[in-house]
Amino acid sequence: MEFEIRPAGRLRIGFREIWEYRELFYFFTWRDIKVRYKQTFLGATWAVLQPVIMTLVFSLFFGGIFGAQASSLPYPLFVFPGMLVWGLFANGLMNASNSMVTSANIIKKIYFPRLIIPVSSILAAMLDFLIAAVLFIFLIFYYGKSEHLLTVLFVLPISLIIILLTLVGVGSFFAALNVKYRDFRYVIPFLVQVLFFLTPVIYPVKLFPAAWIQQLFAIHPVGVSIDLLRLALQGSPINYVQLTYGTVTALLLFIGGIFYFRKTENYFADLA
Repeated sequence: MEFEIRPAGRLRIGFREIWEYRELFYFFTWRDIKVRYKQTFLGATWAVLQPVIMTLVFSLFFGGIFGAQASSLPYPLFVFPGMLVWGLFANGLMNASNSMVTSANIIKKIYFPRLIIPVSSILAAMLDFLIAAVLFIFLIFYYGKSEHLLTVLFVLPISLIIILLTLVGVGSFFAALNVKYRDFRYVIPFLVQVLFFLTPVIYPVKLFPAAWIQQLFAIHPVGVSIDLLRLALQGSPINYVQLTYGTVTALLLFIGGIFYFRKTENYFADLA
């Protein structure tokens, strides 16, 4: 029996190979979760406290400014979906961007699909999202929006898929850049802060009536994910045009980020 070994193509994602190493997803994800909560005082409670505290702070300082523009939603209920989605995006992006550097020793010793590392770090960030989502459901009942709960539960997976596609693409791209350019790790926190203010987390999209700004928000996948949840809370119909634009943008970021990652991964063992 003969085996022919060929180098993997750089312009393919390699889903089949990743599936063969699927057990590593569990290993790396569980490792990241244990590292995140090891020797912590609050533990998983921080996943709830962080969005709650930020929601209270923003409600206190910006509730009077943006509250009247938040449609039929109380401002805390308007902000919390934004904090929920943004928390997943920000934590996942930070984890993925630094994942290759923190796993340098493993990369140098054994072979496995390198894409597993940033993706597993994103999956680890989902634990905080799921814990905070339970509190989100409680707030829906607290503010008397329980009649829209089924709609929220319907759009929540759609919102999550858009965020994950975006995270895998952008996170993989940043992870590759962080390996090649080590000073890039100082740029990432700054980019996350800038993106926060460019995302409708604490303010409604309609606050900016200019057509070109509305178009930018329509292709912003994180903003689209947040708006999906807010429309569901209001009982408003889904904006399928905006949903299509946001999904297409997320897919483009997903494909572009992975292809760049695959193009540069042959150098990871030398640069890490």
